[in-house]
Amino acid sequence: MNGKKTKVDKQPTIRRLPMYLRILRGLADKGNEFVSSSQLADVMNIEPILVRKDLVLTGIVGTPRIGYHISDLIRSIEDFLGWREPLATFLVGAGHLGTAILGYRDIKNFGHKIVAAFDKDPAKIGTSIHGIQVFDIKTIPDLLKKFGVRLAILAVPPEEAQEVADFIVQSGIQGIWNFSSVSLVVPKGVATHKEDLIAGLAVLSVKMARRI
Repeated sequence: MNGKKTKVDKQPTIRRLPMYLRILRGLADKGNEFVSSSQLADVMNIEPILVRKDLVLTGIVGTPRIGYHISDLIRSIEDFLGWREPLATFLVGAGHLGTAILGYRDIKNFGHKIVAAFDKDPAKIGTSIHGIQVFDIKTIPDLLKKFGVRLAILAVPPEEAQEVADFIVQSGIQGIWNFSSVSLVVPKGVATHKEDLIAGLAVLSVKMARRI
């Protein structure tokens, strides 16, 4: 099996891991020490065997009749995702969508900390949005070195997305979480993920139509 196929095959599991984390943290807060695959499956509304297959990917194996030690399982998932230490992140594009992302508190609970925002609008530069200062987009190269940032969230209009992506990649960004509607072209070695809100809406619409 080649590496590319393995990566694609495991994407559904990777998408479920943050949901496991949320459940496990909730159980830990309530004082629980152990959890079974059946318990997780009930909450997730999936089969227990799928839970076990998902968690094996992180390198942990449960104990028969006992299940998983919650703190160990949380640590294994965080290690696999690279979320043990918050990853410093830039947000580029402080418009309506960017502002909403800055206000989404769960980001910092799942391995990422937005340390600065950027825009080209003079009215936004120098302001603070949800406690995050907005800088001139031209200052990204200097501040990238200062904060040691490797990841950027891109929330600019589609007509600007590729140009801005080119600029931040040249500045040293190694990963882009792309919220624009454009499929970016980036050099090899730069990771991107396109968060397509319209595609999500299409899936929801089909689900609703089938139920009706």
